[in-house]
This record gives sequence, C-alpha cells and structure tokens, in this order.
Amino acid sequence: MASASISKYNSHSLENESIKMVSQDGVSQDLSENVPQLPGETLITDKEVIYICPFNGPIKGRVYITNYRLYLRSLETDSSLILDVPLGVISRIEKMGGATSRGENSYGLDITCKDLRNLRFALKQEGHSRRDMFEILTRYAFPLAHSLPLFAFLNEEKFNVDGWSVYNPLAEYRRQGLPDRHWRITFINKCYELCDTYPALLVVPYRTSDDDLRRVAVFRSRNRIPVLSWIHPENKMVIMRCSQPLVGMSGKRNKDDEKYLDVIRETNKQLSKLTIYDARPSVNAVANKATGGGYESDDAYQNAELSFLDIHNIHVMRESLKKVKDIVYPNIEESHWLSSLESTHWLEHIKLVLTGAIQVADKVSSGKSSVLVHCSDGWDRTAQLTSLAMLMLDSFYRTIEGFEILVQKEWISFGHKFASRIGHGDKNHADADRSPIFLQFIDCVWQMSKQFPTAFEFNERFLITILDHLYSCRFGTFLFNCESAREKQKVTERTVSVWSLINSNKDKFKNPFYTKEINRVLYPVASMRHLELWVNYYIRWNPRIKQQQPNPVEQRYMELLALRDDYIKKLEELQLANSAKLSDPPASPSSPSQMMPHVQTHF
Repeated sequence: MASASISKYNSHSLENESIKMVSQDGVSQDLSENVPQLPGETLITDKEVIYICPFNGPIKGRVYITNYRLYLRSLETDSSLILDVPLGVISRIEKMGGATSRGENSYGLDITCKDLRNLRFALKQEGHSRRDMFEILTRYAFPLAHSLPLFAFLNEEKFNVDGWSVYNPLAEYRRQGLPDRHWRITFINKCYELCDTYPALLVVPYRTSDDDLRRVAVFRSRNRIPVLSWIHPENKMVIMRCSQPLVGMSGKRNKDDEKYLDVIRETNKQLSKLTIYDARPSVNAVANKATGGGYESDDAYQNAELSFLDIHNIHVMRESLKKVKDIVYPNIEESHWLSSLESTHWLEHIKLVLTGAIQVADKVSSGKSSVLVHCSDGWDRTAQLTSLAMLMLDSFYRTIEGFEILVQKEWISFGHKFASRIGHGDKNHADADRSPIFLQFIDCVWQMSKQFPTAFEFNERFLITILDHLYSCRFGTFLFNCESAREKQKVTERTVSVWSLINSNKDKFKNPFYTKEINRVLYPVASMRHLELWVNYYIRWNPRIKQQQPNPVEQRYMELLALRDDYIKKLEELQLANSAKLSDPPASPSSPSQMMPHVQTHF
C-alpha cells in the first residue's frame, strides 16, 4: 500500500499541489495534475479501475483514496473525467458480483452517496484488489466505526478569517435590543444542567425566576423549555421555541407551565391569546400522547390558541428524498417527469414548511400575537419554522454574515441533531434517525431567493457550498448533535469552521443583484405553481441537464461592475497624476470619489 503525507499549504491557493509517490505497480509518478490536497490529508492507496459512468459508459481510470476523499482521473485520451468525492459524502459501500461473475465489469464496488449520486467501480478479480479497496474505503468513510477521528480533526487548513467568531449569542441578542425591561438573559444552563441539548445562554421573561424555569422543564420533552428566538424591533412581539408538553394519555397538567405561557403572553401587554403553532399533523400530536407527549389543550391553556401545521415527521421526509433521487439519478424520464415529481411529494413538503413559516412571520409582524413554536422535541421542524420566519422578518439574516449567525443560532446551538440526521462517519446507513431536515430548510431558502432575487446578499453557490460541507466532514461546524457535545470535544479549538472558508473569499458567494433593505418583510408565495425543483442541486450530476451556472445575466452584471471599478481606479490615477503636475492647481474636489457622478453607471 502506497502512503504519502501531504504537505501544508495556505487555503487561499487552489487545492492542486502534487503528491509524489510510487504507485502499486512500482512506476514512479508525479501526480501534480491528479490529486488535489488539503493540509493534514494523507494518501492511503491508489488503484486502476473501470468507472461505470451512468451517462457515458465504462471509463478506465485511476482512483486515489486519501483519508479525506476519493479522487478518480480518467486514463483515456478521449475523456477528461474527474471525480472528487469527500469520503464523508459516502453513505453505503457494497460489493457487486462474486467469484463466479463472468459478465463484463460485473465485479466491483457500488457506492451510495448522501448527495444524490451513486458511484460504481469495476475491478479485476485477481489479487484481492476489490477486498483491499472495500476495506480502505470502509475504514476511512466510516471512521467512527473504526475508532478513527473524523477528518475535521486532522484538517490543518489556515484561513485569514476565523469562522468560529461569527456567532456570539450575547452580541446577537444585543443586536435585537435584548435584554430589556421585559426579557432577561439567564445562565441557568451554563453547564447544560437544565437541558443538555440547549445552548448555555437563554432569553426568558424578566418576571420568571430560574426556579420557575426548572419547574417548567420537567413538563417539557427533553427539558426544552419555551425560550425566545427573536423579538420584533417595533411591536415587541416574539418568536419562542420549545418541545411538546408531557401530557400523556392521562392528560397531565402542570400549573407552572401554564403560568409560564401566560407570562410570555402578558410580557408585551398582549390582550389577545398567545398563538401556539404545533408543526405536526394533529393525528401525530394525538398519537404522541401514547409515548408521554402531547399538546396544549384548550382547557389547560385557556389564554392560548393552538394551530397544527401538518408538517410530516423525519421518516416521511427521508422517504420523500429517496423518491427524488430515484427520478433524478441517473436517468430522467422526460415523458413522465411532472407526474414522477409529484409522486415524490417533495415540493408538497417544501410548501407546508414555507406556509407554516409564513403564518409565524405574519402573526408576529402584524402585531396580533407573540408565537410559540414546537414539534415533538423541538429540534427539527421547529428549527425550520423559526429560522425561516426570522429570515422573512429580519433583513439582517439575509446577508452572508447574518445567515451564518441564523444557522449557528437556530440550528447548531439549539441542538438540531446533525450527527444523527446526517450520520457523519457512521456506517449505519439504514439508521431511522437519518433525515434531510436541514437540506429541506436550505431548499426553502433557495425558493425564497428565486422569488426575491434582490433580497439576499448570498448566491446559490453559497447555499450549495453549505450543503456540500454538511456532509464532507472537512469542517467542524455541523459535527455532533448539540452544543454541550461540541464543547466536550473542543470542536472550536480542534477544527476549522466552514464560515472561515466562505468569509475568506466572500465575493465568490455574493449575489450581484442584492439591494440592501431595512425592515422589509418577505412573504414568499408557497403555492405549488410557484415552487420548483432545485435543478442545480438535485440534478447537478447529470451532464445532460444544462447547468444554469454561471447565469449569463449575472455574469454580464459582474463584468460591468468590474469595468466600473476599473474606470474609477483609472480616474483616481489620472487625478493624482494631474495634482502632481500642477504646482498651483485650481479648486477641485477633495477626493476622486467626489467626481464619481460623472462616471457612475446605473448599476
């Protein structure tokens, strides 16, 4: 087995430094054009394989496996095919064919990926080449099953921006004007003793003591009590989030929980009832009583109004995405496309999530009522609804930095179970906890960006980059299930943040059509007629689907902006040169920028 350690480099350079090594057939090679690399990345092995391309048929190539990626380069003169797949993306590795297989290319490996593609490699039967490749891939794609660290803990990339400093909860609450005379910051959870899946810092009503919070916690699933996510800057209505009450089959009540919800309602001198949005279908909420859960009944919570949003659970979403993969990869049936897409119910689920978030945003924006959002445990559908509603209400979250803060706050710090939902480094591909909840949220954001093309500072590439590194295990951002687990593993000290990558090259992720607007509320149209499948994400592996990147209008706009900047620079140079020549120049504008009206474009 060939092994070589890859040298360090600064991440602003392209990942293209060479690995010099002796291949398994003993031929010395310079792989300078073959294998991209990261500092901390080590080459494990390389093999000659046949890649069974679903679009162009069998292609002979050499595959290189490192502790971070699978990289294949075509050896055929008429093909420039390159595959670059982070091992974290791999969900399942299966052997195809047996010792008796006689068909051409019938013996090899079948690899299922989390990003809606499959890879098939045919190998020679002699020399245990398949067994070796299977064992190496299994070991490094599923390191947790082999007592190995995830690559994020080996990655030694250096950036000129520290992505971990993006989110400071105190600073974010201060931006919202908190604490104030109605709301306070509590450190009751600083050691994660009240709730091990909540962040250390929480915002609660000023009138509620920490002892009150402890009594409320025993009546909420996983102790996830109602806490503030966002406050309206003008009408002071709030978005609260929590988990379901532990009502059970016997219809238990908790006076402290009932009083706490009343305090939330009264905090802003609200006369109407507190609105509770339960994300689940009502049937599911009733069924949860059998396992000790439930919902807020009218007789127990007389000053609250409960609505069910009919968003299905993680298992339904997982099956729906599987159906999407079936219709988009590898082949697309043009003749039945619309009916096939409809049968996946994916856009229907997107519609329900968006519709629920619109209801939350509208209730708060109109000043009619503060809102409490929950599902079962308050870390899946709840995160979707609160973060999307906040995105609609607060233009700050529509900037690059603001969106990063939104993800850090509502998803990462409030305990969306990324490790369980994605299965980082875990070989159990059939785990019932796997579900594309965060992908669904990003899809909803993309739908909004399509309907409001000037409202978001970030572009489509930004969203796709986030999703790619959701799986890659290159960064520590999405690892583990909650803040307490990340602190225990010292993630911020031992790994790099994905925001470091993005914020060190922001121009790449900017929307050139972005127009900054303060306090504009966005209400996307959530009808099926206005929603579409995100082709550039779900069907990006199919070369026959013409990619819409780069957008020609966007490209031309960027060219014009660059041209304008060039003219500005030339103007400043001319003026400086002119100033130097004239010993006694006539009165002129104090700076070149003051002359700009003459050269500014409509852009």
